Amino acid sequence: MRRPQNVTQRLQLLFICSRNQWRSPTAEAIWRHHPHYAVRSAGVSPKARRRVGPADLRWADIIFVMEKRHRDRLRAEFGHLLTHTPVHVLGIPDIYPYGDPALIAELEAGVARYLATRPPDSDAEA
Repeated sequence: MRRPQNVTQRLQLLFICSRNQWRSPTAEAIWRHHPHYAVRSAGVSPKARRRVGPADLRWADIIFVMEKRHRDRLRAEFGHLLTHTPVHVLGIPDIYPYGDPALIAELEAGVARYLATRPPDSDAEA
């Protein structure tokens, strides 16, 4: 991790989809108030509501993309910024509207697979 071990901070999660309209903003809304995570969302498309940029990638501790093509696009455009940041593909297709209960269930299950395997921060409060 890029932070000093003695500093307690929230894990920074970046969620990425195509246009930052439904999937990644839904993910951001799910974890926005979680005490252990700071979250952002963005899109890879030039038409995204909020386009991902170098500052987002430097900020993130973990990046979650909805589809393999999003990961591929990030690697093509920003590969040099991804060398120390894990990028996980959730495999969630663009078929859900914002806040759809099925989308929320997929996001929670997909993200839990990765966050459950991370060791807890030794300085975090119980």
